[in-house]
Order: sequence, then C-alpha cells, then structure tokens
Amino acid sequence: MRTTVKTSDFPAGFVWGAASSSYQVEGGSSPDLRGESVWDAFCRKPSAIYGSHTGERACDHFNRVEGDVALMAGMGLRAYRFSVSWPRVMHAGAGPVSEAGLGFYDRLVDTLMANGIQPWVTLFHWDYPLDLFRKGGWLNRDSAQWFADYTSVVVRRLSDRVTHWMTINEPQVFLQLGHGEGTHAPGIRLPLREQLVAAHHVMRAHGLAVRAIRAEARAPSVIGWAPVGHIEFPVSEDDAAVSAARSGTFSISKRDLWNNTWFGDPVCLGRYPDDGQRLYGSDFPVFPSSDMAEIHQPIDFYGVNIYTGEPVQQSGGVPTPVPPLPGAARTAFGWTIEPAALRWGPRFLAERYNLPVYITENGMSSHDWVDVDGRVLDTARIDYTRRYLLALRQAVADGADIRGYFHWSILDNFEWAEGFKERFGLIHVDFETLARTPKLSSRWYRDIIATNGRSLKHRVALEADSSAPGTGDQQLKPLQPPTVGAMV
Repeated sequence: MRTTVKTSDFPAGFVWGAASSSYQVEGGSSPDLRGESVWDAFCRKPSAIYGSHTGERACDHFNRVEGDVALMAGMGLRAYRFSVSWPRVMHAGAGPVSEAGLGFYDRLVDTLMANGIQPWVTLFHWDYPLDLFRKGGWLNRDSAQWFADYTSVVVRRLSDRVTHWMTINEPQVFLQLGHGEGTHAPGIRLPLREQLVAAHHVMRAHGLAVRAIRAEARAPSVIGWAPVGHIEFPVSEDDAAVSAARSGTFSISKRDLWNNTWFGDPVCLGRYPDDGQRLYGSDFPVFPSSDMAEIHQPIDFYGVNIYTGEPVQQSGGVPTPVPPLPGAARTAFGWTIEPAALRWGPRFLAERYNLPVYITENGMSSHDWVDVDGRVLDTARIDYTRRYLLALRQAVADGADIRGYFHWSILDNFEWAEGFKERFGLIHVDFETLARTPKLSSRWYRDIIATNGRSLKHRVALEADSSAPGTGDQQLKPLQPPTVGAMV
C-alpha cells in the first residue's frame, strides 16, 4: 500500500528534552569523588584522544548543577536525560557505596524537579568502572550481576523522584569501537567471537537491570533503553522502496556489530535473528538456554539515537545504497544530513517491536564560536533540527507511536575520542573559562517546546539582541510558512 503523506501535530504530552552523559559533562574526578573508569585510563593512552584532551574536568557540571539547570529551565525543557556514573556511585564498581556520589545525583534530581524538569536517568553511558574491567569487564559473566547490583543501589536512592529509566546507551558503539576496533575505551581489539560474548553479557545486564528496577522502585517506573539506530530509508514512497529500506534496516549483512536486530531482537522478541546467526556462524558462542529469559524482560519503550541514515533503493530484489551526491550537506563531524532517517527509522522500529518510541538522541556537531558581540549564531543547527523534526512529525502522521525527542546535547562537551573538537551543544562552553553561552538554537528550541512543535512551520527571521552580549539572547520572528514537503 502506498504511504499517504499528510501532516499532523505532535501528540499532546509529547516529551521535549535534551540529553548529556556523565563522563562527557561532569568532571568531579578526584579520587574522593569517584573511582576511575575505562575512559580515564583510555585518555592517558598516547594519541588516543584528539589533542590529548581528557574528561577529567569536562564541563565541570558536578560543581555547576544549579546554574546549568537554570539554563535548561530558561530554555523551557520539559525533561533532561542524563546518565549516572557507575564509578561515582561505587568507586570500585562493586562493594562499598559512595554517599557523596549518590548525594550528587540527589542534588541534580532535586534541582531539576524544583525547576519543573523531569529527570530521565540512563544507568550506563560507557564509563565502565576500571576495577571491574581489570576483572574481565563485559567478558566476565558476572558483569551482568555487577550491573544489576549497581542498578539496585541507584534505584533505591532515586526512585522516590525518578520514574523514567534507561538501562544501556548505544551498546553497538561501545562494543564495536571499544572492544572491536580499539578506537574508544577500553581500547581493545577482540576477535568477533569475544565481541559477541561481551554483547551477550551487556544484554543480560540490561535484562537483570530491568528486573532490579521493577523490584526496587518506590514508584511505578517507565523503563527502556537507548541503542543507536542504524537506519536505512527509502528514496521514494513506492512500496518496493519502502520494503527495501525496512529489510535493510533489519538485516545483518556484515560480520560486525553495526546493526539493529542483534540487540533489539533478543531484548524485545526473545531471540537472536536468524540471518545474524548464519553470518556469524561458528563465532556465535553457545550460551545457557536460561540466558534469553534474563535478556527478554518487558520494557515500556524503545529509545533510539539517530543522527544520520543511508538512502536505499531496491535493485535486483535487495536494498542497494544510494551514494551521497558530490557536495552533499554534512555536519562538522562529517556525517551526511539525512532528515528522512527520523521519519522512517522510528516508524520501522515501532512496527517491528510494537513499542512506543522516544528519540533519545539527535543533533549535530557544528563549527560554533562566540562572536564579537558575545553571541553564538548556530543557524546550521537550527536548520538541521528543524528538518529532522519535520520528518519526525511526518512519522507521527504516518501513524508511528512516537512520544518524545531529546536533543543531543544540552552542553558542548567531551566528545569521546574527538576530545573537545566537536560541538553538539545547545549551550556553548568555553573549555578554558567554562563560561556558558546559550546558542541561538537554544532560543529557537524554546519556541518549539512552547508550541509543541507547531512553530516548525514558520520560517525564522533572526534579529540578534546586541544589547545583551554573552547571553546569546535572540528574538525569533515568524515569516511565511514553507512547503512542508520541501523541508523533509
């Protein structure tokens, strides 16, 4: 059946937020405040990080919570997705619990709630405790229980106020880059078989954490996770193109971990996909049959991080990538700008897994700086986000159950192996002085939130207020609405 193109508003109660992760923003890394993670060790490895940067201080969010939350409130954020640092809560990853560590998250949650911002907590965003890595890390079968024990500690402390939880962020990335290619922490290169063992234990950790949240939460909880979305989308609306894109999005065609279903199918459907088992062959380890019951725990939503995607067409009955045109638009990171990924990816995932979808990360790295008048005029980020949100609105119109959007990121931050080179933030951070300057995009996003996305239909005329240098405050004036189809 041909897809009917129509437009629709975002649903009532749609969650508008922004996101961060602990290691990328917190700082507060002295031994009395947290234990070391694999990223602390990786940052000491020569040439591992651009410019030899480290996350030791990052954005110093640990000491600047109140001011940062005030900026979020000024932006009108309804929700803030942040991660808890495992080695801050349990310095060795297991054993004694740090009261100071838990106290920091108490302070963050309380400050958010005092400002009308709902906390959405991610339990693991890559900062694996170094002491546990030295005991085998994700290759150790006990790692799933270590994670569940840590989860129980956090949930017992915060669940009187926190009701929305995510277990694991982007397992494909920290496993493939960190354990396969060695370009992210912990910086090791395992053969495929051992990567699959680690991946299996990560998914067991997810499942045991879901159980722990259900068992320990003091209030009804909404639980999901946040894998990366490896999205293929059709170049046209016809049935064959849509079928090819759907097939490509849910197929495993390479002997690596860059796919959706090796992770999504066990978690949501209770089985490993057949094509992956065939492709991985003898490298697919044998696990106890009881493991799948641990992994396949009921969750309430499917979070997905989508930044780009790959256009495909059907050729000879199989999905065939369509290469980007010369000079195609790209972010500062070099990723092609593909708004259609945010239409088709969430729709395909909602159909396959029969779960509500939240966009738990989307955004772009841009060449941002504070101009001579004290402003950050990141018009490219506004255009990028507008295009992607128009595409997401089309997915809603198509009938997909999409309930929220978290912009990545709230602050410019430590971008992993790229150090401080890539700027994704709605708020500019001077990494020498740590001064914050809200970017023009933060003012634009404020209007999107206030209107539940209705202001997307308006072009924006930008008149910078030069009387308030250093604040980034702008006035946004609507002009004539564009043709929606031209923007998607």
